[in-house]
Amino acid sequence: MLAKIESRAIYGISAYRIDVEVDITRGIPNFSIVGLPDTGCRESSKRVITALRNSGYDLPSMRITVNLAPAYVRKEGSIYDVAIALGILTAMKKIDCDSVKDKVVCGELSLDGTMQPVRGALCIADGLRGQKDKEMIVPFDNLIEVSAIKGVRISGARTLNELAAYLVEGRSLPDAGSLKENTRRCAEKSLDFSEIKGNGCAKRAIEVAAAGAHNIILIGPPGVGKTMLGKRLPTILDELSMDESIETSKIYSVAGMLGKRRLIRRPPFRILHQTISGAGAVGGGSIIRPGEISLSHNGVMFLDETAEFRRDVLESLRQPLEEGLIRLRRANMSVTYPAEFMLVAAMNPCPCGFLTHPEKTCSCTPPQVQKYLSKISGPLLDRIDMHIEVQPVRYEQMREKRAGEASQVIRERVKKARALQARRYSRHKFRFNAKLPHRFINEVCSITDEAADLLKKAMVELFISARAYDKILRVARTIADLDGRLIIGVDEISEAVGYRSLDTKSWLM
Repeated sequence: MLAKIESRAIYGISAYRIDVEVDITRGIPNFSIVGLPDTGCRESSKRVITALRNSGYDLPSMRITVNLAPAYVRKEGSIYDVAIALGILTAMKKIDCDSVKDKVVCGELSLDGTMQPVRGALCIADGLRGQKDKEMIVPFDNLIEVSAIKGVRISGARTLNELAAYLVEGRSLPDAGSLKENTRRCAEKSLDFSEIKGNGCAKRAIEVAAAGAHNIILIGPPGVGKTMLGKRLPTILDELSMDESIETSKIYSVAGMLGKRRLIRRPPFRILHQTISGAGAVGGGSIIRPGEISLSHNGVMFLDETAEFRRDVLESLRQPLEEGLIRLRRANMSVTYPAEFMLVAAMNPCPCGFLTHPEKTCSCTPPQVQKYLSKISGPLLDRIDMHIEVQPVRYEQMREKRAGEASQVIRERVKKARALQARRYSRHKFRFNAKLPHRFINEVCSITDEAADLLKKAMVELFISARAYDKILRVARTIADLDGRLIIGVDEISEAVGYRSLDTKSWLM
């Protein structure tokens, strides 16, 4: 008898329909899986047979053929185990065909019949949103993950026997609606901007960067607070919207990093180590998985000691910073992951670190400094909106007892500026000033005549590129948004030009 069970495959963060067709016929006992399965998928035969027997089912000594359709799409992993087991039980007439025709089944089987969680369950649930004629059945441990998706009937089973009892006898299964909370907020870290002494200009620059989602690089001697500033940037960002939260959580679901959390509500903050490989940053592998670039989507990527990273890792950031996505191509497939993140980088100005120190003497030669700085290519540096020089904190500032401005206060200003941008760009795909396309620059960034004269003078004297010109206007637009001004004036242009210290490199002379 032939049976068909509907399942799903994950490509990128999207789910595609896969029909699991099972046929049991007389002949030499054999279990074969066709339809372009990988090794993990072919091993389903041993897991499924053993799980069925340990669940109390007597399997006939017959030929079992499983087809995963469409056959031209490569199938990966163990996500089809439960669907194959249900197909066999349906073909054996242990389960009625009508009871499974509206079910979308995914899950891995242990040898004792326990249903194990799978990656990408959130992507499958999101793809079924609005299809009221479908019911998704997942392992119970995936139920928390998918509970935030509305408009989908979702049930969770712990074992194969529990699932069979639901389909045959109508016994109840836990469903996503039975969970009271749809999200779980991550606990706030104890970091706060009030802990930072001095560095007023750098803190202002971090606030501007957060308000407009601008990429920023902090340059200065060791110990001046570059890492402290970078690690506290997430504390002034508001929670993700529901759509952003679902999209970010889908990436973590595919990567197997969502765990027992529901949705990720805070912007991700990924700190990359200097030893990271290109594959770790970009993603990939025999079974393509997202890397750190995609895991930073809708959040912040922090690179400490940027000049110590491998050149290929740094260059891999260029496309995502420009397009907001990353494409991974292999011989048999091509996967695209969203990768719209805010880059925060920190680095020393030279190998010894004291080139810009007001008191200590740099021991590096000009060629050594040039070689060190050249590790960050011009095209990559041109994609970073703000270059901030961080100076050492004076003794008097360190001894000051009065606490600085708290993250919560700064967050409110950033929130208002981002809300203003959301209204302004409500009809467009982009949301922040940092992503403002060139064709909208003149329309959105209206400047006074005095500000235009100042910008022209800066371009001539500092040899600013066309891309840097656009970035100055975008940053100036964000500064005006923070101050609640419609027109960009001299003060905004002057401040924005001041955030391009690497364009002059005056401290190299």
